[in-house]
Amino acid sequence: MGVRFFLRELWTFRNIFIVILTPLLLLPIPLVLRSVEAKCAYAILVMAIYWISEALPIAVTSLLPLIMFPMLGVSPAKQVAKNYINDTSMLFVGGLVVALAIETWNLHKRIALRTLLIFGTEPKRLLLGLMVTTWFLSMWISNTATAAMMIPIADAILKQLQMADEDDTVKDNDQSLKMETYKKLDPESTKTLEKTEAIENSTQVTTAPPLPTTTTKVATTTTTTTPAETNKTDSDVTEKGLQSVMAAKTEQSHIRLCKAVCLSIAYSANVGGMGTLTGTGPNLVMKGQSDLFFSEVGLPPPVTFANWMLFGIPLSFINLIFIWFWLIVFELRQWNPKLWCCNKDGTGNNLRVRRLIQEEMRTLGNITFAEILTGVCFLVLTLLWITRDLQSAGGWKNLFKDKYVTDTTAAMFISILLFILPSKVPRFSWKGHGAGGWPTILTWKVVETRLNWGIILLLGGGFAIAAVSRESGLSTVISDNLMGLSSMTPWVMALILGFIVAMMTEITSNTATATILMPIMAELAISIRMNPLYLMFTATLACSYAFMLPVATPPNAIVFATGHLKVTDMVSAGFLINIVCVLTLTMALHTWGEAMFHFTEIPSAFLANSTAIPVTS
Repeated sequence: MGVRFFLRELWTFRNIFIVILTPLLLLPIPLVLRSVEAKCAYAILVMAIYWISEALPIAVTSLLPLIMFPMLGVSPAKQVAKNYINDTSMLFVGGLVVALAIETWNLHKRIALRTLLIFGTEPKRLLLGLMVTTWFLSMWISNTATAAMMIPIADAILKQLQMADEDDTVKDNDQSLKMETYKKLDPESTKTLEKTEAIENSTQVTTAPPLPTTTTKVATTTTTTTPAETNKTDSDVTEKGLQSVMAAKTEQSHIRLCKAVCLSIAYSANVGGMGTLTGTGPNLVMKGQSDLFFSEVGLPPPVTFANWMLFGIPLSFINLIFIWFWLIVFELRQWNPKLWCCNKDGTGNNLRVRRLIQEEMRTLGNITFAEILTGVCFLVLTLLWITRDLQSAGGWKNLFKDKYVTDTTAAMFISILLFILPSKVPRFSWKGHGAGGWPTILTWKVVETRLNWGIILLLGGGFAIAAVSRESGLSTVISDNLMGLSSMTPWVMALILGFIVAMMTEITSNTATATILMPIMAELAISIRMNPLYLMFTATLACSYAFMLPVATPPNAIVFATGHLKVTDMVSAGFLINIVCVLTLTMALHTWGEAMFHFTEIPSAFLANSTAIPVTS
């Protein structure tokens, strides 16, 4: 007992031990090797362990480059600090501000409820409606916020379905018991009961005609009984058996539906973030670091909001549809091919769910002026992002000096506009609006308290690691040691890398994983004379394939906290999804991805300093 108590108390201090022991145990690396590359590797390994173990908050760990790189003599503090705020991080800030406006005025909830009404409430259609809603919203607001918003809606729907199923079970039990009783009665009694029931249904008479009697003579005693009394024991047994079987069947069906709904929300939030550049952290890490690599050889940024959407949304949608099919088959146990033709939602329990959604819509009230303006700003921002750079077709960037405006320009413009536009219809009168003027859509107090500043520090720490890894030569050393991969064909390399990253991201932060891998992937691709974007896209998108563990992503943790799921449920459902999604990623890279980005061709600017052997095809 004393040993167990001691170990339990010791476990509560595990984070302190990790923080202290990790740098001490890894200290031989810089002391023995005594190279700049070794010192850089030492700092990154310490940060990686802190990120994986979460011994320190992830955002706090992201500040360590400002301490470790200068103290180890790898890079001066001023140089490291410059990486924390750049074009990509400010693009993310702009996206977060617009998303915050959408959340503040519940526009995302209105969109979600309206979409559910459009898709219908039959279980398969309801599942698809929840998934499409979550998928779309997670492209524009954080995956965590999307999942946190969708779970209460889904939970309320599931409760209504359970209540409706219980009512249906009672009715089915009554009908089944009646049929069993009919079978045990003699023909004459059966006809009498049928006539009685018909009378009750048509005239709602509460008193039924007397049942015919049968006389049974035992010895010298005559007993008069009704058929119902004769079969009382059998009826009781039948009733209990039917109730238990029907209740168990209904309960199992509801449990499977709960699991399917919870998993669908988590999975669609994860794949939805792949669709847009600002959808999730790893996308922006890749954007920032690819800009860094290309700018060093005098090339323009290769990734824009528009071309990311053209590549990411089709891939994300394919993954979404497969996940929907798989959850229907695996969780709902519906194997019949006819099930893909969704049934109408006219049954009682489906109508009850529809009424619930309509009630939620009524609770939101009529759409407000603030919601309309926020929606317009969101649409304008999306349009500006898409049309800024249309490649050969031009774009509005051509109205300004070359390379001076980016996607960040549009994001900041709309973000600032949200602090100016009124949240209510302006009424111009001599009385004015008081000392404070009209209320605006967003206030700084809301942004200051609700914006996720930690993710911005995480991005900054990642950019610092990438820059210092390249400057110190560590990325080159690692890529040289991975040259054995050059004997593989590109698609095999992408497949293996995708599976490795998908497994890594099950236990580490997606953004932290991308931060560590991006410089290595870029250097490796250059060393085997491939476009750096090829392996960077592979690793980045595989970071979103976290389907097997609750700790893999915040959406997974949110749905796991509902209590409907076990770890084994997520592992068994997510394993095949991981495999298929990596396969679809590889397919996308070599089809429309190759047509858009020319992945297998390295830009000539990178060949100036390249002495590596070409890749085998």
